[in-house]
Amino acid sequence: MTPIPSVLRICLLIPLLFLSLALPSVHAAESKNKPVVPVGPRGSEDPSGINPSLGKDFGPNYDKAAKPNDPTLAEVASQATHTRSNLNLIWTVIAAALVFIMQAGFALVETGFTRRKNAAHTMLMNMMVFAIGLVGYFACGFAFMFGGKGPLDSLGGSTLLNGSVAVNGWSIIGSKGFFLNGLFDSQVLALFLFQMVFMDTAATIPTGSMAERIKFSAFIWMSFFLATVTYPIVGHWVWGGGWLSQLGEKWGWGHGALDFSGSGVIHMVGGITALVGAHVIGPRIGKYDKDGNPRPLPGHNIPMAMLGTLILFFGWFGFNAGSASASDGILSVAAVNTLIAGGFGAFAAMIHMMYFHAARRPDPGICCNGMLAGLVAVTAPCAYIAPISAAIIGLVAGLLSTWAAEYVERKMKIDDCVGAFAIHGVCGMWGVIALGLFACGTHGAGANHVQLILDGKEYGALGIFPIGAPEKTPWGYSGQLMAQVFYAMVVLLFVFAVEYAFLTFYHKKWGLRVSPDDEYQGLDIPETGCPAYADF
Repeated sequence: MTPIPSVLRICLLIPLLFLSLALPSVHAAESKNKPVVPVGPRGSEDPSGINPSLGKDFGPNYDKAAKPNDPTLAEVASQATHTRSNLNLIWTVIAAALVFIMQAGFALVETGFTRRKNAAHTMLMNMMVFAIGLVGYFACGFAFMFGGKGPLDSLGGSTLLNGSVAVNGWSIIGSKGFFLNGLFDSQVLALFLFQMVFMDTAATIPTGSMAERIKFSAFIWMSFFLATVTYPIVGHWVWGGGWLSQLGEKWGWGHGALDFSGSGVIHMVGGITALVGAHVIGPRIGKYDKDGNPRPLPGHNIPMAMLGTLILFFGWFGFNAGSASASDGILSVAAVNTLIAGGFGAFAAMIHMMYFHAARRPDPGICCNGMLAGLVAVTAPCAYIAPISAAIIGLVAGLLSTWAAEYVERKMKIDDCVGAFAIHGVCGMWGVIALGLFACGTHGAGANHVQLILDGKEYGALGIFPIGAPEKTPWGYSGQLMAQVFYAMVVLLFVFAVEYAFLTFYHKKWGLRVSPDDEYQGLDIPETGCPAYADF
């Protein structure tokens, strides 16, 4: 008999595989007439669909009452809770997919703004930063960041994230969930998915500032360190129940540090790392003349960079609105404020270049950076502000990104290829502080376990955070602004110190930078062995 070819055997096995996956559904159908498992207090039910304590992949059957056509009030309430949790899970996964698409935007922006001879190297860094960051975040980053998060109320109430290291009641770092061990729960895994793509955003920012001269091996370790140490620690302090989020409970500073989607946690961390990295590695060959004046080193594909900017804008709706649950009406507020700030940021940058800059032209790269700057700045306050405030925040961010980029290049003599620090570092800090300036008091009660009275003003006056009556808080209306400024300063100092120590040590020990010959030739062949454009 002629033996069956290997490929054919694999094809024959595929239907068997699908049949094996379908068996649980068959068994589930057979069990529909079995009594419904009673619903008890939180922790005994399984609204998430996966509860390791039950030893099952799927929880009790909420879709059918114990008495057909005669559900009890408790059964109806249980079904409503289950449906709400599932909607929030679905939205979280969709938003995570939108944020993941942003990686393509970053890749196009950074590659378009760099020279042709480094295009494959830059694109490869933007692709592999996800895989490298995933390894580190899966191993320990998520545990450090969210190991002590507490109940995931909007996703169904899972209480598995209950481990942290605290000093005198101040939580410093999470301690549960290394390699996601013991966290086989749909709610926790949805949180991991969403936060993983968030982390990837922070990790990819420094690749643009150090492009065209960083070794690929150095990029690997830089990204791994950020994903496992710098980003998770800051993230725990603000989002994971850490000490910055406790400033309201313990010191009376408003609600403590607030950051709806990451102007500080993500963009400041990535932007400050970008500045430190660009400083340590030094400018590209030929960037400055003998008198220290910067020379233009234009990118090879501006349309590519502009397309990447639009992709980033598209993904930003998942980035900001995704931090709200599907059952929370503030989702649309976050989305609209994101739209407004991004547009006003680009408008401000364009007007500045056309009428107030020596160029007198609407520089495409500056317009792209202005748009991204507005999006970065509104990321922290997007759910807490009125649309008019989003416009102001975007306008200021668009101008800040232009001024800061020129200052870094001309005064600090730091060669940041794509303006990463100006966009993400400076405008991220502006967004964190803007939350304390403009929050309108229509959303946020109960944040970080602080209950304050809402006054419902349309927009907050400068220096005033109108959530809560002054007589109810030791610091009056200014407490939230104090928390936001303190939060920004802590992140600035911590990230600068940690990343400067790590990158300086690595540079002295192994070297961050390629050889001059490789830099002249371009990094595509020496570092990747593959040119981006074979015809050249």
